[in-house]
Amino acid sequence: MSGMHRNRAVYVIPLSLLMGSKTFAADQIVKPEPAAGMKNSARIRSISSSATQATGVESLRVQGRKPSTVASSATKTDTPLVETAQSVTVITRNEMDIRGVLNLNQAVRYAAGITPDLRGGEGTRYDQFLLRGFMVPTFLDGLKLQDSPTGYASAQTDTSRLERIEILKGPASAIYGQSSPGGLTALSSKLPTDQRFYGCVNATGGMFDLYRVDADVGGFATDNGFVRYRINGTVNGQHTQLARTGSRRFSISPSFTLGGDGPTTLTILGNYQYDPENGSYGGVPLVGSLKRASFGYLPRNFYDGDANYEKFNRKHGSITYIFNHRFNKDWSFTSRGRYDDIKTQYRSVYNSGYYTDEANGLLARSAFGTNEHTHNLAFDSQFKGRVHTGPLTHSLMFGFDYMQQTASEQGFYGSAPDLNVFHPDSYMAIPAAAPYISYNTTSHQIGAYGQDEIRWKHLILTGSIRNDWYRSHQVEHIYGSDTRQSPSQITWRASGLYHFNFGLAPYISYSTSFQPQSGLVSSNGGATLRQANPSLGKQLEGGVKYQVPGTSILLSAAGFHIEQTNVRVAVANTAYGVESGKVHSDGFEFEAHAEPFKNLMLTAAVSFQKVKDDSTGKPLIQSGRGNASLFAFYTLPSGPLKGFGFGGGMRYTNKSYGGEANYGSVWVPQYAVFDASIRYDLSKMSHSLRGWNASASVRNLFDKNFVANCLSYASYGQEFCYYGERRNAQATIGYSW
Repeated sequence: MSGMHRNRAVYVIPLSLLMGSKTFAADQIVKPEPAAGMKNSARIRSISSSATQATGVESLRVQGRKPSTVASSATKTDTPLVETAQSVTVITRNEMDIRGVLNLNQAVRYAAGITPDLRGGEGTRYDQFLLRGFMVPTFLDGLKLQDSPTGYASAQTDTSRLERIEILKGPASAIYGQSSPGGLTALSSKLPTDQRFYGCVNATGGMFDLYRVDADVGGFATDNGFVRYRINGTVNGQHTQLARTGSRRFSISPSFTLGGDGPTTLTILGNYQYDPENGSYGGVPLVGSLKRASFGYLPRNFYDGDANYEKFNRKHGSITYIFNHRFNKDWSFTSRGRYDDIKTQYRSVYNSGYYTDEANGLLARSAFGTNEHTHNLAFDSQFKGRVHTGPLTHSLMFGFDYMQQTASEQGFYGSAPDLNVFHPDSYMAIPAAAPYISYNTTSHQIGAYGQDEIRWKHLILTGSIRNDWYRSHQVEHIYGSDTRQSPSQITWRASGLYHFNFGLAPYISYSTSFQPQSGLVSSNGGATLRQANPSLGKQLEGGVKYQVPGTSILLSAAGFHIEQTNVRVAVANTAYGVESGKVHSDGFEFEAHAEPFKNLMLTAAVSFQKVKDDSTGKPLIQSGRGNASLFAFYTLPSGPLKGFGFGGGMRYTNKSYGGEANYGSVWVPQYAVFDASIRYDLSKMSHSLRGWNASASVRNLFDKNFVANCLSYASYGQEFCYYGERRNAQATIGYSW
């Protein structure tokens, strides 16, 4: 970034560490399988009994995909979910492929506690959903994807390059640092496997002129497998459900692993993603969508922008390293780091949320634009080991992480002509917008943490503690402001779980979080101003899990109480706020998963939640009351249609709070939609078609017309809503080897 000093971190890893005996390194024990559609020649060979005795050293030995009943996001070690004293939802590669998932918003729809699609089927360029009532950060390969301060230069990871998704629920700052009280989303990339040569190519077409070509190829770069590679890429595009808008994407992700099956491995993962365009970020006015206007309702393909003015261009390049070294059977070291460069150019005309003349259909509009560029660094290193003290086994972890960001933005704002909703003109002359903000921001976070997982027979006690030092400095050039903040925070977590022999595991946990917030606050009526301190979160969760012994059938139920305090609350007619806000989230969740179990994949979820903001006496805006879902997919094991799979699902979203309109509180009604999928291994039809497969899926099968969410601000006279995704069908033909 011009005009700004950037610190550089250099890590030297001796090449001699890349030699050694034939044992797995700590984070390479569980290797991802080739992309969906490939024949799985690397089957699960064995699961060591130490997976249930000392997961702190990641002794789960699996070749092929990590089982859906194991996750690492809650403890940073591969731990069976039934022995994890926190709610975690796992979404596997197989489930994403069966449902035809194209983005993270679609992937999480069947998880409990989710308020999905905050921008409906319209704003798909960002992954926006709530977990237990809160926005949550995203971590990729264990490292946080840092958003720009205003959020427009934010990464969106194409799901075709992901091996699995884990949704960790509740505060997790004790091992991750700054995070949301609702939890986080952990994504895992496809990395080189232990197969000599493999690959697949999938071609997809569908409604709204969808086209996709996804390719994935990998294998041994040397005869002995000491060097392995994998290259994943996609080219895709589609018109959106709005008139005159569309999206395009080009992405490639090469990766290499040095070290083979030895005790020391180094993986280098690169990614470049270019989105020349990515739909619209607008919506529809509340009057005419959620509430009937004098002229009726606006159609679902209504476009409030201007096709000539519309622009969204995002370039994201990154490089990641993952280094593992196992000293012996008990102790290991892991280090990982990533550099991200994200550049976004955004320009649009959008409706202002009200009509200048409702009877004649004249909709007020404004113009907005921003150019943002961020440079992000993230590192995380930890020692893991196992020690014994009498009858107790301790799985220990000591870690250190670091994040840095430099960001710049130039923002523009201006007027735009009213739009006649009866006869929309999407090619009007838009006046040049004027600069309204220009800033440079630098931020740093340093964290040191430790964790002890104590096992005594069937009892598992876990304690985690962390200290973070965070600082940021922002210079705004138009108004001449210069603000800084440098808080530090201790967060911790404690839990207990008892795993009975017959599979039942009741647990209780307490965890805390902190989250930096921007804006000025005052404690003396505005006499002195300072940067807001971080908001603090805490959660008490209790529940029970049950895994049918010897199967992948896992049932879990949990109740939780979350409090977020020290929240900045704006003071009317001033430029400052006070730190008096408090938010409560109380709820219950149930989930059931089975994959695979006698050719059946099953996922079910139910959640009830109540989220309240004490500063308004209302729920948090856009938060929902809960959700329910069921998805089942069955593959015929024999008969003339052997290899044919079919299934479908229902997802229900309870009503959500959309803010305050001039007529009172806005409540978005509940809705339920249905999905369906089919899949066929064509080799079952003929041996000459070995490696070929076909699949199809459809979302919102019955094309239900519904409003997904709303944002209403009566004090500003602005009321926006977003229509949900229309029926969207797609079909894929693929070949794998």
